[in-house]
Amino acid sequence: MSLQRVTFPALITLIAAFSPVTQASINTAQIVAGSLSPSCIQWRVSGICYWLLCGLHGCTVKTSVKVTHYLPEVVVSTYQASGGNPWTEMAQVSQLAGGVENTVTGAFSHLNAGGGNHNVQIAGQRRTSLRFKYADAIGHPATNLIGGQIPGYSCRSAATPLMPYFFSTLDSVAWRSGLPESFYPEALMPGQRELGSQMAGTMWGNIYPRSGFINQTDDDKASAVVAQRVADIISRVGQPHVYQPLKGTRTAGYWPPESVTENTGIKNHQW
Repeated sequence: MSLQRVTFPALITLIAAFSPVTQASINTAQIVAGSLSPSCIQWRVSGICYWLLCGLHGCTVKTSVKVTHYLPEVVVSTYQASGGNPWTEMAQVSQLAGGVENTVTGAFSHLNAGGGNHNVQIAGQRRTSLRFKYADAIGHPATNLIGGQIPGYSCRSAATPLMPYFFSTLDSVAWRSGLPESFYPEALMPGQRELGSQMAGTMWGNIYPRSGFINQTDDDKASAVVAQRVADIISRVGQPHVYQPLKGTRTAGYWPPESVTENTGIKNHQW
């Protein structure tokens, strides 16, 4: 039996890039610089582990330090127009995925998907709270600069830098229709899977159905809810979406974070 010298749980850090009306942009250097700050990583000793090692000559007890810290694993971007990813170096990739969206939606409806609307207009009304957002989730460029760089004292990352984990344009059928999740209990029962709380007056939006449409008058809050939906999808396996799961495999001395869940503070993820 081999001894794992140091045990550590890994926590996921999700970096969200929102694209407002002014189409602000962010580049890879800025993303990397923002993730290297101590306030982002929050490395700390969180306990001691005891290991019972047994062999032909008896058993011995060994100890190891348990450390906990965050890792920047994925950049989630939300934006309004197809191909409008605010991450400068990834904008072209988003545009290529947008071409696939037009092909898929055209096959179903013979219509061009076009871009998302800042506000979806309804005849007879000047303004509505219904919004539509595109979203991408791409492996954080600095995830390997931090993860596992100090053997035994830093967690390895489950993510691959610049790996596409989710493009809403490739998931266009579910992302635009909300099916089949519109019929899930989480979508039909008030108070289930909501970002914020209606009772506390801090309601930002519902997680289900995990689509690009959301009822929210505040554009920044709408973007945040959509980003949370994307994180919810990619941190789970077997979801009815087109995506690449981002899920660490638990091994001796290594505890990856649980699936992303809203309203849990910084228990297993932070933005």
